[in-house]
Amino acid sequence: MALMITDECINCDVCEPECPNDAISMGDEFYVIAPSKCTECVGHFDTPQCREVCPVDCIPIHPEHIETKDQLLLKYAALMTLKEKKP
Repeated sequence: MALMITDECINCDVCEPECPNDAISMGDEFYVIAPSKCTECVGHFDTPQCREVCPVDCIPIHPEHIETKDQLLLKYAALMTLKEKKP
């Protein structure tokens, strides 16, 4: 269940540094979340950290990227393996 940032984003810059997977970046007009990197913080935290800090509550589940907790754990493991391989 990758998350997404809606156009209600006010570009306050608080979500990006909270993402442990570096899935959040500045888009053309507001921040965006890369579904391939978003694990909803599964493997890192109990709740999505971007949602915890967002002052306007503009980070819902992305309807096109629904995943189970097991799928998110597999994605987390793959991301950590890639991170370990980087010099």
